[in-house]
Amino acid sequence: MCGICGELRFDGQAADGAALARMTHALRPRGPDAGGEFRDGALAFGHRRLSIIDLSEAASQPMHDEGLGLTLVFNGVLYNYRELRRELAARGYHFFSEGDTEVILKAYHAWGRDCLARLDGMFAFAIWDGGARSLFLARDRFGIKPLYLTRDARRLRFASTLPALLAGGDVVEELDAIGLQFQFTLHGSVPAPHTIFRHIQKLPPASWQAVDANGATLDGCYWRLSARRPAPEPDVDAYLEATQKRLEAAVESHLLAADVPVGVLLSGGLDSSLLVALLAARGRTNIPTFSIGFADQPEEAGNEFHYSDIVARHFGTAHHRYHISDHEMLSALPEALAAMSEPMFSQDNVAFWLLAREVKKEVKAVLSGQGADEVFGGYYWYPQMAAQAETLPPLARFAPRYFDRSHAEFLEMLDAQWITAHADAARDHVAPFIAARLQEADADSFMDRVFSLDVTTLIVDDPVKRIDNMSMAHGLEARVPFLDKALVETAMTLPPALRLAEGGKFPLKRLARNLLPHAIIDRPKGYFPTPALKYLRGGFLEFIRDTLTASACRNRGLYHRAYVDRLLAEPLQHFTPLQGNKLWHLAAFEYWLQQCGKK
Repeated sequence: MCGICGELRFDGQAADGAALARMTHALRPRGPDAGGEFRDGALAFGHRRLSIIDLSEAASQPMHDEGLGLTLVFNGVLYNYRELRRELAARGYHFFSEGDTEVILKAYHAWGRDCLARLDGMFAFAIWDGGARSLFLARDRFGIKPLYLTRDARRLRFASTLPALLAGGDVVEELDAIGLQFQFTLHGSVPAPHTIFRHIQKLPPASWQAVDANGATLDGCYWRLSARRPAPEPDVDAYLEATQKRLEAAVESHLLAADVPVGVLLSGGLDSSLLVALLAARGRTNIPTFSIGFADQPEEAGNEFHYSDIVARHFGTAHHRYHISDHEMLSALPEALAAMSEPMFSQDNVAFWLLAREVKKEVKAVLSGQGADEVFGGYYWYPQMAAQAETLPPLARFAPRYFDRSHAEFLEMLDAQWITAHADAARDHVAPFIAARLQEADADSFMDRVFSLDVTTLIVDDPVKRIDNMSMAHGLEARVPFLDKALVETAMTLPPALRLAEGGKFPLKRLARNLLPHAIIDRPKGYFPTPALKYLRGGFLEFIRDTLTASACRNRGLYHRAYVDRLLAEPLQHFTPLQGNKLWHLAAFEYWLQQCGKK
């Protein structure tokens, strides 16, 4: 797990070493163990290393294989690197290291871009072919690992975070009207290739890009998700058995691909508790587990320690629980918001940042239950969508249950002069995008299309980006077994009604009956509670008021002041359909801009 960056010039000049150094330095939190650079005329790579597999110097990056003429920078982990290594060795390849990084180099040499179909893991990487003078970029299927790009006529730059690209300099920090619509409609999710900046893009999940030294570019997609039932269709027990086998294999592979101890982020919910149970079932003892809680609000409890304690006692884990006061969380807000690669709205982000800060003192890698709700239908809005009349268009069934605000309210939120100055602002871009993606999905039914959209697109920026950003801000690697490729592909064959039975996640609940205390399985679904950022009072409200009335915010001219003032006057009244506080959305976005983007 690392941070990567690089530059490829198209104008005959050598790569900008000073810009590379600034980008590499900005990535230091992602890779606190070591750093390195590689330069070859027009091309330069930077790398920051978090050592998880093969802790020796032989696995350092950038990794150059002189015999193959290839150089690699890689962020992530391959869970099947040992199998690939054996296959490549049988083809005559010799290895000088023991980790997964070199396996990617050899796999690319052996199979070219077709190697991507063989890689099982979370990754973003760049390979430089010194002989062909060409750059190859790739990102994993679910976008677990980020890759940001900025390009003009002179050069291409890439980095693991958007702020690292900005640190390189010479990037026009112009807000993108389309990205802004996604940001405020899909609770902080801006699907690739868009970002909130017009001149910075993201490489889409499951895609690659090849660029030569003259700037000629070729793009491709190497994987698509199918959400169709097999024929003949299996019975319920067969579906559940296949799911169990895939989940057990995913947990095993995510645990074994590490040369350091691996813990579990234990919320006390079904998903993280099931990870602990599966590890214990495989003979693991004294598993490091970690829980976090916050101060209560009148409307909502601030922790779920009762449930995480049940699991910790049941399996005898080495449990750590952290109770964060309102004062401590308020003090952490500036750093947590600044750690975001892009502005994120979920209150969970701050909780994850604080949890990762503490967990890193104990371990360097953890398993997390993120992705289970999207893959197995755990959220309350899924049955609401399923219950809508089938005669309604897909968008009409989806948008009222998911969109944070209508396009009319989005326009009301923006200053009229800003809308006038940005040609793309007035037209609705989100609704047509979502409608098209629902239609394009390779799926049997409306709910299959919803699950496919969520897993391939919406989940990438919420919650997957949260897991990467907030953990890597402290040099902690977070792995997500519920987003294992084979497990997701299996889950997508399940009938939606099977997933949504018993209030959602029925396959996981059935598996858990033999593994977990029933109090964990039958409890009401919980969320990562950070109620102080939902029910805004006291110092949190003052932080938001200061952010939204600051001269930087007023001078930016983005928000319509009457809209801001109305929300400030009624901080407990304006919530999205998914129960996000709209006032927090405005402040989180503005504060991020003040710290990381346009001042």
